[in-house]
Amino acid sequence: MNQTTLPSDPDWSKYRLPAEWERHEATFLAWPHNAETWPGLLEAVQQTYLDIIRALLPGEKVILLATDCGAAQSIQERLEKEKIPSENLKVVTIPNDDAWVRDSGPIFMLRRDSGNPRRIAHDFIFNSWGRKYGPWDKDDVIPLAACRMTDTPCFRHDFVLEGGSLDTDGLGTLLTTEQCLLNPNRNSSHDRKAIEGRLAEWLGIRKIIWLNDGLEGDDTDGHIDDITRFLAPGVVVTVVEPDTRDANHAPLLENLQRLRHARDSRGNPLQIIELPMPPRLDGPHHRNPASHANFYIGNSAVLVPVFQSPSDSVVLDLLRPHFPGRQVVGIDCQALVAGLGAIHCITQQMPAIV
Repeated sequence: MNQTTLPSDPDWSKYRLPAEWERHEATFLAWPHNAETWPGLLEAVQQTYLDIIRALLPGEKVILLATDCGAAQSIQERLEKEKIPSENLKVVTIPNDDAWVRDSGPIFMLRRDSGNPRRIAHDFIFNSWGRKYGPWDKDDVIPLAACRMTDTPCFRHDFVLEGGSLDTDGLGTLLTTEQCLLNPNRNSSHDRKAIEGRLAEWLGIRKIIWLNDGLEGDDTDGHIDDITRFLAPGVVVTVVEPDTRDANHAPLLENLQRLRHARDSRGNPLQIIELPMPPRLDGPHHRNPASHANFYIGNSAVLVPVFQSPSDSVVLDLLRPHFPGRQVVGIDCQALVAGLGAIHCITQQMPAIV
């Protein structure tokens, strides 16, 4: 019988939150089906998913969530029609409300002691980014279902936390924003010190680098994965907007200044690479939070959002030297970002037990 919930919490100090570039066993995706998220664009978004799956499959398993059995059958037929290899692709039935599995899915941890390898997962409360869109009850139970399926011990916490609000170097340094984690629509009974204590206890974090605000149009209240990301220990990319008339200029400049004064968990300053913002994109909801920083680091490929803009090639060229041995692939996200998220928002890695 699968043991997905243990009777008591483990010694969290023995576990760490791995970096995204560490080896994955699989990537989770949830097949897009909510037409309200992408009005008039659902078919185009599904095509984008197929591009993402094709790019990931050479390097790792993809676990694709279908909301019910009928959807699973339709997805299988679509994959066969598109001639997508099935060897590393698994379609599973896990009910869900929407496709943002980065935020609704489990957050996996690895044991620090390589002589006793083990993987566990956290199941934090998902409340649809401060109760913005309903329903979200199915999304909130994805972690338990995913962990049961993968036989991963899963620990539920009475604490709201989304994967897109965090980025780590795997060595105890965490990037996040005040706009999101300190927002009263998440954990109103916790102040900054209490939140820092929780992240230190549960995720093994020794240093938090707090940035300020995220992008205009970001309905997640400033998720870090749209603005600043680790490429390696001590190396970050951060998006900048030189147009002083743009609403993103001032907050992104403040974030850049904070990074210039920051130190990681080892006390070292950061090497900072500035990424240009793409031109403004507006969608069916409001301004889209289009950003090249919303990339996903797979085992064999780094998938980067591109928007048919002059900044596309600049960003791809900036990222390639930092990922030797991985293909840096541009994925057209003009349709996907109209739902107010991109590649990182729809992916969740399950690290390999090495």
